[in-house]
Amino acid sequence: MKKLFWLGWIGLLLFEIANVYFIMPMPGSQEMNSIDLAYFLYSWRWAFRILFGLMIVTGLFRVNWEGRWKWALVVSIVILFTVIYMANFKMAADAMFKQPKQVSLAGANQNKVDSNRLVIGVAFNGEAKAYPIQFLGYHHHIQDTVGGKPIMVTYCTVCRTGRVFEPVVNGKRETFRLVGMDHFNAMLEDATTKSWWRQVNGEAIAGKLKGRRLPEVFSTQTSLGEWLQLHPNSMILQADSSFIESYGKTTKYEEGKSRDPLTGTDSLSWKNKSWVVGVKVGDARKAYDWNQLIRERIIHDKINNTPLIVVISSNDKSFYAFERPDNDSRFSLEKDAIVFNSHHFQIDGRGIDTSYSLKPLQAYQEFWHSWRTFNPGTTR
Repeated sequence: MKKLFWLGWIGLLLFEIANVYFIMPMPGSQEMNSIDLAYFLYSWRWAFRILFGLMIVTGLFRVNWEGRWKWALVVSIVILFTVIYMANFKMAADAMFKQPKQVSLAGANQNKVDSNRLVIGVAFNGEAKAYPIQFLGYHHHIQDTVGGKPIMVTYCTVCRTGRVFEPVVNGKRETFRLVGMDHFNAMLEDATTKSWWRQVNGEAIAGKLKGRRLPEVFSTQTSLGEWLQLHPNSMILQADSSFIESYGKTTKYEEGKSRDPLTGTDSLSWKNKSWVVGVKVGDARKAYDWNQLIRERIIHDKINNTPLIVVISSNDKSFYAFERPDNDSRFSLEKDAIVFNSHHFQIDGRGIDTSYSLKPLQAYQEFWHSWRTFNPGTTR
């Protein structure tokens, strides 16, 4: 019976560690293709806990724990409950990064967010809203509506990925919780089917809905100041007073000056933690070096047969991509105005002295390791 106790104790201890190890940034865990194993352990967690728990209880009450065995029992139980507590209440993703208790937005005249901070901006059906990365980086995802459309604004600081999706699954609005990460990218779990979804592309990678994708909503990463110049009536997400300390000082992260092993930036080009601007056209993917974009301000290129430009504004923070009419068309920048054939466009492509606008392409700022991992056919 002592053997039964110790087998149950070791089994439960290793299970609780493994249940966290495969979905959190621990040594070696994020380099493995272990999502199926992680999901299996998570889905059957109560079966494992009951099995090992019964073994422990049976051995506990069928054995005479006297002398030195009594102290071994006490120490082992303390260790086991400490690991269980840490794994489920301290190291679990949704225990470390909580959802806001209230989603509060304010207009520019009541806004308290510094205009130099980065935001993920969404404009739809005549309404615009901005979500500061300093808040998104902690919460990882926030649900809201813009122009009557339900949206889920997400951000992963380890990948430097901001994405916006419609949180609609099987025709109904769904709620999500942060469950962990895979290949350093945040994962969300829907409340109904318990499937796991990647933050970087909205794909379900485990569970009943594996292979499905959430519809993506067009978004822009800019400084708040520039977003308000383009959308003066925009609402801005404000800090939840319950999490002021949790938001921390993310200015270094946003500016690329952090040297944290997970979220820090490499200032050189094409390193794991270098910044790139990723652009998608159909099934084709291409990455542009952030340092080159800063130097040149505007890059003319094409992806497959689609001519395009990638531009960055004078604040060195806000970037955009647009289709060009043809391979020979050349654009230029005058301060933060895009010029083509003597016509001027705002930095977001909307016409200034013309009735038409440039066709925008979805562009993302991202760490190079993330872009190449989740866009395996990318060119650069």
